[in-house]
Amino acid sequence: MSPELADALMHLIKLGQDMLLSGFLVFLRVGAAMALLPAFGEQSVPARIRLGLALAFTLIVAPAVSGYVAPLAQLGDVIGLPLITETLAGLAIGIVLRLFILALQMAGTIAAQSTSLAQFFGGAGVEPQPAISQLLVVGGLALAVMGGLHVRMAELIVLSYDLMPPGAFPGASDMADWGLGRIADAVGLAFSLAAPFVVASLIYNVALGIINRAMPHLMVSFVGAPALALGGLALLLLVLPLSLSVWATAFGHFLDEPFAGSP
Repeated sequence: MSPELADALMHLIKLGQDMLLSGFLVFLRVGAAMALLPAFGEQSVPARIRLGLALAFTLIVAPAVSGYVAPLAQLGDVIGLPLITETLAGLAIGIVLRLFILALQMAGTIAAQSTSLAQFFGGAGVEPQPAISQLLVVGGLALAVMGGLHVRMAELIVLSYDLMPPGAFPGASDMADWGLGRIADAVGLAFSLAAPFVVASLIYNVALGIINRAMPHLMVSFVGAPALALGGLALLLLVLPLSLSVWATAFGHFLDEPFAGSP
């Protein structure tokens, strides 16, 4: 083998090694996020499909962030600090996005408890939850996927490298403020979505109490329970499209500025 050919071969081997190490660094962040992402990280999705999706997202994201991960790959340092920082960055992204699904679940649970429908088809999914939560989650995921969730996720992961560079821990106080802000937003969104059911339940119980005081011998619970269930289903039919629209708008606003208030 001539020296020129040997040098070219060694150069190709070194280039391939750097590309593999760069891809591995990107996969650490993408794989950690993929475990919690809406739609892609659901427990009902088989593990092999999630792994394939993580590899596909890695192939999409890696060329756009090669300038960030290439220096670490050239140093060969991918097992030490970058292994921890990239995994934590991916988990932070996944947890914040998962909060939007938890908001739907919380809203459905509050609505179900308010309308006595908490145990109606409660165990229909992988995660035991009321039927209203199931409807909200399925509808929200469908809207997110139809709105180009895969494209927005790739954009979000690429953008995260500007604010959370590989190989460095982000500021703890800044991350805490960002996380607490997103949690507060998720809880507020959940109560907003469930507000019609809470208000209707309050009005129903006040009216039931007045009827009970007016007619003490009437078994108002036997009369009121079916009416409450029927009213809850009718209210769900009317409110569900509006609730999903509000959730989709809030989710879209977050994806427009995902790191507002972050480091």
